[in-house]
Amino acid sequence: MQIEVFQSDLDGSGLRIGVVQARFNEVICEALRDACLAELVELGVDAEDVFVCTVPGSLEIPLVLQQLAASGEFDALIALGAVVRGETYHFEVVSNESAAGIARVALDFNVPVANAVLTTETDEQASARAGEKGAEAARVAVEMANLASSLSTLGGDDDDEFEDDEGEEDDEDEDEDEDVDDDDDDGEPSTGRRGVKARH
Repeated sequence: MQIEVFQSDLDGSGLRIGVVQARFNEVICEALRDACLAELVELGVDAEDVFVCTVPGSLEIPLVLQQLAASGEFDALIALGAVVRGETYHFEVVSNESAAGIARVALDFNVPVANAVLTTETDEQASARAGEKGAEAARVAVEMANLASSLSTLGGDDDDEFEDDEGEEDDEDEDEDEDVDDDDDDGEPSTGRRGVKARH
């Protein structure tokens, strides 16, 4: 028995990537961004296909990711930020809520989102991890975008069969509608179906 295994695909050519970067802890976040963008180009993503915007802090990242995902213009998204522990519970709030919001965008819109929001005890820890974490986010985004594209082709035959059956039902419905319209005195056309389409 042969089992098909999808291999990782880090070819970024033709992909459009959206990046949302927090500005709080700016030096660290800029290091994340620089490493991320350099890696995207290294993987073959065209610079013109990368969109970058900034937000005040990590708590604001999910909202903008949501808007980018809703646009349908991006194959994958990347979140960049740094949350460093302070003296209050605020660190846990920002870390947990930003992570939950980022994950929710990916699941709600079926768009890969690479989470590169650092959560560290000190500035030094964050600085030491920024370069690698930024590059890693780029690799995750490209790999997941390609995987999502490959998985979307699964079950294509079943979908076609479903569409054919639905088409036959539509034809039957239209024939019935025509019969009803012939008997109607008001001549009103029938209505068709529509697709609906710490510190942070």
